[in-house]
Amino acid sequence: MEKGLTLSTLSARAAIVKKLTQIIFKKDVDKFHLLLYNIKCKIKERKKQTMTKYIVLDTETTNSLDDPITYDIGWAVIDENGEVYETASYVVADVFLDKELMESAYFADKIPQYWEDIENGKRILARFKTIHFKLVDCCKRHNVQVIMAHNARFDYLSLSTTQRYLTNSKYRYFLPYGVEVWDTLKMARKAFQCEDYDSFCYENGYVTKRGCKRFTAEIIYRFLSGNNEFVESHTGLEDVMIEKEIFCECVKRGIENGKLWE
Repeated sequence: MEKGLTLSTLSARAAIVKKLTQIIFKKDVDKFHLLLYNIKCKIKERKKQTMTKYIVLDTETTNSLDDPITYDIGWAVIDENGEVYETASYVVADVFLDKELMESAYFADKIPQYWEDIENGKRILARFKTIHFKLVDCCKRHNVQVIMAHNARFDYLSLSTTQRYLTNSKYRYFLPYGVEVWDTLKMARKAFQCEDYDSFCYENGYVTKRGCKRFTAEIIYRFLSGNNEFVESHTGLEDVMIEKEIFCECVKRGIENGKLWE
């Protein structure tokens, strides 16, 4: 024992050393947890970067169903788990500003809402050519090889028809060259061949005149969400957000290929 030190002094010193040790240890533990958290974040980020990305796209049209002209295009970049990496919502200026053409839009009553959305920045009014380049750029940045839609045949037709209409057929196709076109309607017809969906459709009258189950995005989303009052927005991006859920459910049910032409 040092000269002049009492037992109480030694006890006090021991308590201080113990406290300092605990503080140092706690800091080390905190540093360790922080390091572990950073590692997990980096792994998660790398996993995101390596996951296959898809674009889910939806259009709203005017003119006839045989020759649809697009005035609203929305899309989202997602992975098979439904995580959204980017969204876009465009109103086609070349079409939307043509009052005579817009008179035949099935949802023409939504025009005032579109103007409101454009003014508050929810949607972007842009030329069809500009929107095409934005989509091409989006595919390149996320390495997207697949663009899908629910009833993709119609969306493909509407975009191609609009491209030809606005360019006098100088350019004939809107979607980026080389991407595959998938159809979530085609996937859903395979994925929902099950008793629970059968019962849901027949109990609620969601059948065709011939008595076959219907597979509209609205009905399928009612089934998935459990909300039988759900009404589809019939605006591009909003519809995309329910269609991505349909795609993800199809993947969960083992349907991993939705090629439109196969």
